[in-house]
Amino acid sequence: MPKVKVPRKSTSVDMTAMCDVAFLLLSFFILTTSFKPDEALKVTTPKSVQTKAAELKNVVLVTMDKEGKVYFSISDDIGKEKQEAIDVKQKTIDIVDQQKKLGLTQAEKKAFLRSGSFVGVPFSQLKQYLGLGPDQIKGLKQSGIPVMDTLNNEMITWMQAAQSAFANKTMNLMVKGDSEAKYPSFKGVLDAFKKNELFKFQMITDQENVPIGTELYKKNQSRGVVQEPAAQ
Repeated sequence: MPKVKVPRKSTSVDMTAMCDVAFLLLSFFILTTSFKPDEALKVTTPKSVQTKAAELKNVVLVTMDKEGKVYFSISDDIGKEKQEAIDVKQKTIDIVDQQKKLGLTQAEKKAFLRSGSFVGVPFSQLKQYLGLGPDQIKGLKQSGIPVMDTLNNEMITWMQAAQSAFANKTMNLMVKGDSEAKYPSFKGVLDAFKKNELFKFQMITDQENVPIGTELYKKNQSRGVVQEPAAQ
């Protein structure tokens, strides 16, 4: 019985449609990607082995640079809506203005509400500082919030105002200090916390290898973060 020859078919595949899809996806990711903006305050944080991810919402952040200057800011992510962050910032600056009798205008208060805004000047310079435009602030060298004088620790007022503004909301207090920051500044910040009975806060540090199985390790794995092997 003669063998039946099976006709050979071409193995070539038309990739035109696949290329179109690939370019469409690439264009989508390029257009929708949000690049991380340059940090307004450049701080080199100390390294540590972290086991818990830092909170990103409801954050009151106290920053110390390597010169020991102290800055105050409130995150722009509070609650489910951006308006909640604006309300918290508005209450904070209203309380500071009232307590210190600064006579801030609505335009000056609005400057404090700007996204990514922070304060690093004493109350005597706050009105003038808030009167500057965003471009002027970028190149301004701030003197820092006074914290080392026990009789004039202005961070006490800022923390009191923030606590009142966060009433009925969770406030995540964080400290971000440069690895070369001077201890007297840190002590002044802690004194301001104690005066307001704030005994719980988180330190922001630079991430080293995270212990396997911890909360942060699992979160990094879910985000596709690859951990480098630990040095031997």
